[in-house]
Amino acid sequence: MPGIEPVKNRAKHLGGGFQVALVIALGVLLVAAVGAYALDRSQSDEIAEGVSIGGIDVGGHSADDAESRVRKDLVSPLKERIEVKSDDETFTLTPEELKVRADIDGMVEEAVDESREGGFFERTWRSVAGDELNADVAPRINYSSEALNGFLAGVSENVDRDPVDATVEPTPTDLTPVPEQKGITVRADELRQRVEAALQSPNSRVVEAPVDEVDPEVTTDEVAGQYPTYITIDRDTFTLRLFNNLKLAKEYTIAVGAIGYDTPSGLYGIQDKQVNPTWNVPNSDWAGKLAGQSIPPGPQNPLKARWMGLINGAGIHGTDDIGSLGTAASHGCIRMAVPDVTDLFDRVDVGTPTYIF
Repeated sequence: MPGIEPVKNRAKHLGGGFQVALVIALGVLLVAAVGAYALDRSQSDEIAEGVSIGGIDVGGHSADDAESRVRKDLVSPLKERIEVKSDDETFTLTPEELKVRADIDGMVEEAVDESREGGFFERTWRSVAGDELNADVAPRINYSSEALNGFLAGVSENVDRDPVDATVEPTPTDLTPVPEQKGITVRADELRQRVEAALQSPNSRVVEAPVDEVDPEVTTDEVAGQYPTYITIDRDTFTLRLFNNLKLAKEYTIAVGAIGYDTPSGLYGIQDKQVNPTWNVPNSDWAGKLAGQSIPPGPQNPLKARWMGLINGAGIHGTDDIGSLGTAASHGCIRMAVPDVTDLFDRVDVGTPTYIF
């Protein structure tokens, strides 16, 4: 019919138009791809947005610009000394001592590599869409491990403090409790982590030394139990005092060493206890013909009833020379009346601390 195009001819016409459109679209895509590829190639040394080095933002910068920024904002501050503080003490570590070195090229190269992660199309889409990476390159800071180890050991050596048990401060007439002191020990592994983190960071050059308190074995509340018995000997007043649980229990009159044979002063402990002891006579001039002999209990033995040894042959013993009590009359020992020494003997044990003033 006139004016009506055959279906076959219309299909042929439409098919030709589709082919032209397809060719044009492919051409546009090809041009876009070539342009995107060229753009990607042109950004091969540019760092993507959202990339940082040691917390320093280098996104959108060339490798050269990033190197300058890292040198200024990251590496230069690392030349400042590190301080470790503990209470009122400060310990200083300088970059010169540590021989600090920074691998700037390596850090920038890694930032560029991070920026080139993913395929070509992923990078292109990220660039077109304005998306950012979320990547922080760890600083590459090198230093002498030997110098760091020595510094950390020095901090611990100076800060560490052993705990001190509660004890007593004796006087001739009483015992005063001395409070315990807690010890301190540095948490060495954690301190190392903190200092190493500071070595990599321009913003944290002061480190607080982490410490733990160390409890003593004996507290003030427990000190009386540590001293169930305690003896003080006052040579000036010729008085021996016995304390039970830090409280005065009994006083005894004694004799002490004569001039030239002074009873030794200081803190001792009862070393041994004997009933009716044998006297092992010292090899001294004052012993005369008895020197070096062993005298069994009896009239010739001046050690009567009981013996409590203290130091170098000196000890507490009974005497029948009652008139010497209250004077400086012995050859170094502490003399007591027989009833008194027997009473004291039953009240104390080996190890009882004895302080002679």
